[in-house]
Amino acid sequence: MIAKIFPSTIFGSVYAPASKSSMQRACAAALVRKGESIIRNPGKSNDDNAALDVIQTLGAEIYDLNDGSLKIISDGVDPVSSSVNNGEAGLGIRMFTPIVALSRKEITINGKGSLLTRPMNFFDEVLPQLGVDILSNNGMLPLKIKGPLQPKNIEIDGSLSSQFLTGLLLVYAALDAKNVTIKVNNLKSKPYVDLTLSVMESFMLKVPQNNNYESFYFDETPVINHDDFIDYMVEGDWSGGAFLLVAGAVAGNIKVEGLDITSTQADKKIIEALKDCGADISIEKNQIKIISSNQLNAFEFDASDCPDLFPPLAALAANCKGITKIIGVHRLKHKESNRALTIQKELGKMHIKVDLNDNVMSIEGNQNIKSANVHSNHDHRIAMMCAVVALKANEETTIEVAEAINKSYPDFYNHLQQLGVSLSLQ
Repeated sequence: MIAKIFPSTIFGSVYAPASKSSMQRACAAALVRKGESIIRNPGKSNDDNAALDVIQTLGAEIYDLNDGSLKIISDGVDPVSSSVNNGEAGLGIRMFTPIVALSRKEITINGKGSLLTRPMNFFDEVLPQLGVDILSNNGMLPLKIKGPLQPKNIEIDGSLSSQFLTGLLLVYAALDAKNVTIKVNNLKSKPYVDLTLSVMESFMLKVPQNNNYESFYFDETPVINHDDFIDYMVEGDWSGGAFLLVAGAVAGNIKVEGLDITSTQADKKIIEALKDCGADISIEKNQIKIISSNQLNAFEFDASDCPDLFPPLAALAANCKGITKIIGVHRLKHKESNRALTIQKELGKMHIKVDLNDNVMSIEGNQNIKSANVHSNHDHRIAMMCAVVALKANEETTIEVAEAINKSYPDFYNHLQQLGVSLSLQ
């Protein structure tokens, strides 16, 4: 699909999409806790659909309710097939692999697209220590897993991602682990661990003691009665909402509803960047108002714990006077694209200078953004970044493979049109 975005001023209100970080964790929690769970405001993205497919393959029953909610009934992990597919979901593959290992059956775990090139060698290193047989494709997909996993004291590397830790925490809780510690070195994305622990608590799973994110201890407290009914509301998505807020800061007068300012989602930090650059923003209960400013100024931001913010931050920086510096480039290599290089290449086409110096990205703002033919590189966040930057270009911008947004925010272009953006999809 090709999207043509015309320079536009935006106005009105829009409701943020459902958080796929919250949705996927809720699916996993509903599977391992046993019993009946209702998930309200479920996500519709490709990653969300992949998570639902995985838990169904692992034994959960899923029912659509009249109000759009989902009912999930589970008796724990009991696979109905010898293979599961996580689509392109990076969180899904890292979180669900330890959960698959709860089964005594040999299961093949696969994915597609960029997921096939992402390193998975941490599974080879860690899972055998927990009694799991594993065979990988030289540290990549597909994986063959055979459990059952046995919770033990273990030490893992958290420098690449916190998502594998999320899976282990859910599995240890499902097994009612007692007097066991998961030690973590160099943990990144701590706010996402907070989200995991929050979801576990909401689903009445056993929550470990968090010792300054360096270790997680499961004590002797007995497991909660699983007969209790769970009713869970999926949060609005700060990752997708960040693009809407940046669009408002550079080109409009809008209200974004459905974002909880008390959320544990890491990408809530977009508010800090917007304030630092001088955006006209006001935060009210369940809605954020933001108005474009005559002059936004360059800012410095550490995105090491929220790497998914790089694309909306880059779109914001492109409209700021001066040179913005964003720290955390090392976290971008194994995304849907090599995201640092992709940001540099695609913004460069629009006459926005992006320099990469080790772990720092420097972006020189340009008040004369040029229209261009850009490419998503099959990366949902790059497609959205280009669309937001295009709002201030001199003429129409063409985005190739624009359907990449379906991975996380399938309603993105519809929401832009709802706010008055002139665009066409072909």
